[in-house]
Amino acid sequence: MKFTHELLEKNVGLMMVFIVLVISVGGIVEIVPLYFQRNMTEAVAGLKPYTALQLTGRDIYIREGCYNCHSQMIRPFRAETERYGPYSVAGEFVYDRPFQWGSKRTGPDLHRVGGRYSDEWHRAHLLNPRDLVPDSNMPAYPWLETARLDPATAPPRMRVLRKLGHPYSSKEILQSLEQLKDKTELDALIAYLQILGTTVNEVR
Repeated sequence: MKFTHELLEKNVGLMMVFIVLVISVGGIVEIVPLYFQRNMTEAVAGLKPYTALQLTGRDIYIREGCYNCHSQMIRPFRAETERYGPYSVAGEFVYDRPFQWGSKRTGPDLHRVGGRYSDEWHRAHLLNPRDLVPDSNMPAYPWLETARLDPATAPPRMRVLRKLGHPYSSKEILQSLEQLKDKTELDALIAYLQILGTTVNEVR
């Protein structure tokens, strides 16, 4: 039987096999080489894994869906670097599981927001964004101020991440209980925001 394009289009099973084959080859060609580039798999100089409080804040950031409106990836274009700061590099995201690059910006990119505003500014902004930015369409998050953290949730999370390659010491895991003691979800989220992008800012 002669193989033709028409035969491929009329045979659903055969079409599916070819689609999977093409996608697999494309994925291998695009993704596998990245594993052999050191700058893609090694942390930038000075990068440290998140502390227990920052890690908890990151989980809250994900839970509240902040990534739906805020990306964390500054592209290497002049318009972006002038507005947000140095462009993002792969080595900054080694300890992000999963990364928060995003693909949509309703609000500004947050990858270099760390240290740009005070803790009190973030606190007021999260409780009611319009107090600081009258035209903001960002929702308020008042419940974060009263929601207490459970310190017992940190050590298991950090142990799992250590198995995945994060260099947490046993001492750091034990100290996580004290870090989260008497802290609110708002404290944790602010701690996370304040660390974003600061490593490369310090290096450059």
